[in-house]
Amino acid sequence: MPLKIQIVDENDQLVAISDQSGLFVSVLPDPPRVTQRVRPFRQYLTLNGAASGGYDMRVNGETTPMEFYVSASGTHDRYITTLSFLVCDASATLRKFGNLTALTNGCKLYYRKQLGELIVLHEGFKSNWELIRLCLGTPAFGSAADSFRASNVIGNAEGYIPVLNLLSLGMPYGIKMDAGTAQRLSLLIQDDLSSGMDAFDCIVYGFEREIT
Repeated sequence: MPLKIQIVDENDQLVAISDQSGLFVSVLPDPPRVTQRVRPFRQYLTLNGAASGGYDMRVNGETTPMEFYVSASGTHDRYITTLSFLVCDASATLRKFGNLTALTNGCKLYYRKQLGELIVLHEGFKSNWELIRLCLGTPAFGSAADSFRASNVIGNAEGYIPVLNLLSLGMPYGIKMDAGTAQRLSLLIQDDLSSGMDAFDCIVYGFEREIT
């Protein structure tokens, strides 16, 4: 036999459960914890995983793939919520990568967990369009040949600026990297991007929470 349960405050007002049997909830801006010290986080994907590393991804990864990544913090849990890409090249079109012929192997985006397990977000985008599709067409602007393409990003060169919001992929707080671990978020360059492009890089955003 079902039980009828009501939760009321000291004034006999309904709390937690409404008069229509709905549960009152609120979405927290970060994972709940009794003591929280949260700060914003921003960094390029780099060759050594740290803010001091090189972030220019116009490299030759055809023979030996080159990894650009953000590593876990030594003192804070790190949550990555957003990736902002920049692909800039004169006369770039959607079917190319920048203005290079579509890549052969592509750029692999993945998350490496503590025990070496890989969670692949994309097996290897090879064109500007595949990167834009990964980012769910965000931001959308322009029309016809100028769709998703900004003018004069570097000098007179056009650029694509896709933004990947991990929250829109069903990750409530983004990708978590536990403090003091070998976890990392990586982009693996598997083609020769060392000549012809004006810019290729990626900035990641999120927040860090102090361990207490």
